[in-house]
Amino acid sequence: MKFGGTSLGDASRIRQVAGLISKRSDCFVICSAMSGVTNTLVDVAGYWKSGNNGQARELISGLREHFKQTCCELFDDDEATTIATGIVNDHFGRVMDRLVTGYSIHNENWLLARGEIITSEIIAHYLNSIDIPVTWLNALDFTVTGSDGEPSVDDMRQRLERLTGEKPAGRFLTQGYICLDHQGNVTNLRRGGSDYTATLAGAALQAGIIEIWTDIDGVRNNDPRIVEDTFPIRELSFDEAAELAYFGAKILHPSCVWPASSNGIPIHLKNTMEPDAPGTIIRSGTQRKGITAVAAKEGITIIRIRSDRMLNAYGFLSRVFAIFEKYETPIDVITTSEVSVSVTVDKDSRLEEIEEELSALGKVRVQSGQAIVCVVGDILEQHQGRAVRILDSLRHFNVKMISYGGSRNNITVVVPREEVVDILRSLNSFLFGSPSKTIEPCLISQV
Repeated sequence: MKFGGTSLGDASRIRQVAGLISKRSDCFVICSAMSGVTNTLVDVAGYWKSGNNGQARELISGLREHFKQTCCELFDDDEATTIATGIVNDHFGRVMDRLVTGYSIHNENWLLARGEIITSEIIAHYLNSIDIPVTWLNALDFTVTGSDGEPSVDDMRQRLERLTGEKPAGRFLTQGYICLDHQGNVTNLRRGGSDYTATLAGAALQAGIIEIWTDIDGVRNNDPRIVEDTFPIRELSFDEAAELAYFGAKILHPSCVWPASSNGIPIHLKNTMEPDAPGTIIRSGTQRKGITAVAAKEGITIIRIRSDRMLNAYGFLSRVFAIFEKYETPIDVITTSEVSVSVTVDKDSRLEEIEEELSALGKVRVQSGQAIVCVVGDILEQHQGRAVRILDSLRHFNVKMISYGGSRNNITVVVPREEVVDILRSLNSFLFGSPSKTIEPCLISQV
């Protein structure tokens, strides 16, 4: 069971989460930091890095009081409240001491881990104080990345066995997002990484199901913040969920699907505020036909390389890809013709070096301020006309790239950032029309 920051945003929500945990006698619970805490710690790190320790201390003091106030509202027993506020004071005392040592990236990562650690310790203490027994674990003891920066399910399994036993029973509570790198330094799995921790741990523990509790009722067919008449999707395949997560759907971390899919463990997305709502189940074997959902990803840059040397030549693309690999920059979308190749990236920190090296292969043109729009569903193969329908809905827009056929689950276009809202609304109208209230599961089975 993974609970996000909004699910743990204040004392009342923590009580609600405690009620959900109490219903499971054997569970592994992963907590994010309380809502807003990580953002504040990022601001602290920024002031620390710039040498403004006074402002950093002011923000830290505000966070300390926020946690203490939450403890006073959460605990009814004076002794339990004193212990909880002692936990808060101890941690923030160490944060203040760390400021004196000076800024470094390792110190920043240590600081960013405090939100998850303090939040989880308070919740574990609360659960035990109300007779819901739970064992607190430190995620830094079992979530460790390799030299490639990625955790291993097998390594996590071995580390967890040493902590919980070969056949764990009872309740355990820990943190998401935070980890150690292969050199033993505190680091993290980046924003949204608690989902990733949850699916890795679920795979390592061979769980029956992985529940991700958020503040919305599952995945919707489009972005409800900007599109009216969206509706929930009750079931997704792992492939569909992976495409949606990678190409912009905010409810899932892009990396979180593969540990569950590789081990055949369903993921259930649930709403903490409406726990009886059905949410969205993600699993293998889904056979629904039709277009499922639309997602958009902004902050995209197009890089076009044109070279006559590409014509009837082999090895050209491998040299292009080697440059992106060298600068650790993933490619999202790729299209090719006889003498040119176009790719998109969402990480532009090494763009200048990449452009310089690509110039040795041909003429390079870079366009920033773009976005990817991805339509996901059962699109290819026997479904004649489905791709045409999708593209027809975009006929009034400035489409820069089209990727079609790489997966039977999606068709992807690259468009100017400023056209995204209108495109999402157009696709919603053309593809879904006047939708029914939900896309229901096509397979009726128990999880």
